[in-house]
Amino acid sequence: MSGLQRVAIVAGGGQNLGEALSHRLAEDGYHVVVADLNEESAKNVATEIESTFSSKAIGIKVDLTDEVEVASMVEKTVTEFGQIDLLVYNAGYAKSSKITDFELNAWETSVAVNLTGYFLCAREVSKVMIDQGYGNIIQINSKSGKVGSKHNSGYSASKFGGVGLTQSLALDLAEHNIRVNSIMPGNLLSSPMFQSLLPQYAKKLGIPENEVEQVYIDKVPLKRGCEYDDIANAVIFYASEKAAYCTGQSINVTGGQVMF
Repeated sequence: MSGLQRVAIVAGGGQNLGEALSHRLAEDGYHVVVADLNEESAKNVATEIESTFSSKAIGIKVDLTDEVEVASMVEKTVTEFGQIDLLVYNAGYAKSSKITDFELNAWETSVAVNLTGYFLCAREVSKVMIDQGYGNIIQINSKSGKVGSKHNSGYSASKFGGVGLTQSLALDLAEHNIRVNSIMPGNLLSSPMFQSLLPQYAKKLGIPENEVEQVYIDKVPLKRGCEYDDIANAVIFYASEKAAYCTGQSINVTGGQVMF
């Protein structure tokens, strides 16, 4: 393939933020591998991309916590496109509960999806990128990877781990011309994940569900929630040569709610 034809894997790309990132990368000229546990969603997004943009796309069913399936996903990508320029690890899992009631299964799932999956995808993709002599890895993390989150111990702990993994990967891979960064979004108030947590957040805050979003807006200096486009803009920038001197960073996209 020519150097103008870039290839991106979006892990967890079949819906919500992942779908938006898949579309934005296609718009920016990437061929896109939409990898998701939901095969139908992954293939639907790939079909939409090919009907909307001048990019190629394939949808792949993959359990991102299974190392055999992740290795197969990477192999299929190379077979189809011959290279991997960018990995965006977007898969995420959250369960809100006070620590005294936090179930082990919810904790283990948080670590598996938010951290182990990132590790496996980065490990397998980096092998291809090292052979190429270049590459870019971006983890979609969270502001909860920098500050603790009440009743979200599994999510926050796994996201903190992602920051450490990003820094370690950046050190491992810098000599191979591979950059690794994390993007730390604020609250995606309109996202299905946040909306699904409204009952638990209302209970945590002791307020009606219809007042929860305003509470979270009030915490943000710029007085709005994070949008998919805010994150996509950061992904496009940090994947580009304009960010060529940035690696091992955890970049806030929080409207000023988190500033370090």
